[in-house]
Amino acid sequence: MFSGLSAKEKDIVVDAMEEKNVYKNEAVITEGDEGDCLYVVCTGTLSCTKVFKGNTEPTSLKRYEPGEAFGELALLYNAPRAATITSDDESKLYVLDRATFNHIVKDAAIRKREKYENFLTKIQLLETMEPYERIQVSEAFEDHCFKAGDFIIK
Repeated sequence: MFSGLSAKEKDIVVDAMEEKNVYKNEAVITEGDEGDCLYVVCTGTLSCTKVFKGNTEPTSLKRYEPGEAFGELALLYNAPRAATITSDDESKLYVLDRATFNHIVKDAAIRKREKYENFLTKIQLLETMEPYERIQVSEAFEDHCFKAGDFIIK
């Protein structure tokens, strides 16, 4: 989700996150609720459960450890929460809200895609490519930085 960001943009995202402390057994997100935040686990562990159709008891799906993130579906697709996440012990999370995410991450992805699309229109070999195909190719590009004297192809 953040792979398309430059180092500077990643720093902006990190700076935009807010710290949230949660207590043991506190539900951070609840299945079915509307979501507007992404969470990154800094300390502690959290359990992910879901109540499947035909069941009344939740099924354990995953345990989140420090460095892992959850809640991205709400940011990417404006979808309701797919599961419940509860802290196993006192935990510290970093939170990124939808408005900040949209402003930084989505805008950066759009700018990057447009840059690559424009680049592709200037390549004679690809001039017959349909706009949809050009978008698909532009989304597959990855930036790589090289220092002077580095081999790119050997």
